[in-house]
Amino acid sequence: MQLRPALPLSLVSAFPVLSIVCAMAWSQGALAQAGAAFPARPVTLVVPFPPGGPSDALARAVAQKMGEHLGQPLVIENLGGANGTIGLNQARKAAADGYTLSFCGIGTHVVNVALYRKLPYDPVADFAPVGPAGAAPMLLLARANLPASDLRQFAEWLKRNQAAASYGSAGVGSISHYGCVLLLSALGQSPTHVPYRGIAPAMNDLMGGQTDFMCDQTTTALPQIAGGRIKAIAVLGTQRLAQLPGTAASAEAGHALQARSWNAIFAPRGTPPAVLARLTRSLQHAMGDAGLRAQMAALGLELPSPEQAVPATVSALIEQGLRNDVPALKAKGQYLD
Repeated sequence: MQLRPALPLSLVSAFPVLSIVCAMAWSQGALAQAGAAFPARPVTLVVPFPPGGPSDALARAVAQKMGEHLGQPLVIENLGGANGTIGLNQARKAAADGYTLSFCGIGTHVVNVALYRKLPYDPVADFAPVGPAGAAPMLLLARANLPASDLRQFAEWLKRNQAAASYGSAGVGSISHYGCVLLLSALGQSPTHVPYRGIAPAMNDLMGGQTDFMCDQTTTALPQIAGGRIKAIAVLGTQRLAQLPGTAASAEAGHALQARSWNAIFAPRGTPPAVLARLTRSLQHAMGDAGLRAQMAALGLELPSPEQAVPATVSALIEQGLRNDVPALKAKGQYLD
């Protein structure tokens, strides 16, 4: 019997390597094809808050521009309740295929970590960020007749009147509550907190003088300031705002706070990288739209540049919030579960 010559040992040992290389090439090609084909149907954007609020309005505006770029609409699904945990937990459980996204932010991914002993999701491990979708600076606001016009004067007034002073918010764990917790922690003061069921009644009582001050986003505060019904004491950040050039930043008084209500878009963890990249490109397209930028600037919202609208920006915001803000919030000892 004639034996066939054996293959060289070097060639035999190369077979497993060649198989792995071919498999990797096929896998990468399949992922790239999946990204190119995505999306083939409408995408759901879960907004874990009731319709009509600042986050909902921003989500709808961004979704429209992203849909134009993707060639498929982003359909808003409002699932409010429990500080955003209900809607976000449902989005977490969705298939990781890019067809269910969530529009969340500092409240769901930072503040809730301090307010819930058993948060039903992990803000880092359960989600893959698509990119940031805008931020609203926070303002320290006061009733129109409060005898202070800047943060230094306000701090002196509060020190003298801490026992009688009160501040309102949209509720424990709301963005307005978060802003004032950070400010009061920096000032070392603990006036009475009056939580309301939403920002509208809190603002109404501030305008009526039932409370002394509050912290709120520019989106809802600017119209009331312009009407003279309340006054802005400080921007809770490092820079003044173009809309309020006469209002100093808290950093000018020695308090370099970074109280900003930021928003971002997330996908469930495990979403294919090519699909995430496609979504990020559509978000960057939206952030570069001149009309959208002008529309949001008029409301006091700051959109990131297309170059900033990347997942790493969101990861850094979450990391900073968990490191710097959560300890101040936990020190209050207030929980929602």
